[in-house]
Amino acid sequence: MKKIIHTDHAPAAIGPYSQGAAFKELVFTSGQLPLDPETMAFVEGGIKEQALQSLMNLKAVLEQAGASLNSVIKTTCFLSDMENFAAFNEVYTEIFGTEAAPARSCVEAARLPKDALVEVEAVAFINQ
Repeated sequence: MKKIIHTDHAPAAIGPYSQGAAFKELVFTSGQLPLDPETMAFVEGGIKEQALQSLMNLKAVLEQAGASLNSVIKTTCFLSDMENFAAFNEVYTEIFGTEAAPARSCVEAARLPKDALVEVEAVAFINQ
């Protein structure tokens, strides 16, 4: 049976979806935008600041589910402009490193919700 994941440490859903869902030992997160969970506004700055906030929101959802950034198996990353790829990778590498980084897809999207520069979702396993 699936379990819906909710935390106040990540932005509330802005549509008909949950922040994440767990099934057995797996956690599937919804895409995390660079919204400050308290203000529901984008963090100030550019792609690096937005990438970091999206990843911190992802971390909060994962931890609520009993997972962690270290247990991420796969991420899907959406960028509003592939010109931001190198700067996004700098932040992503700070969080995930390179040696044990999860599998990843990174694509340019024509437009992201609320005109975000980045959105990140993940599949992880629950730490036993």
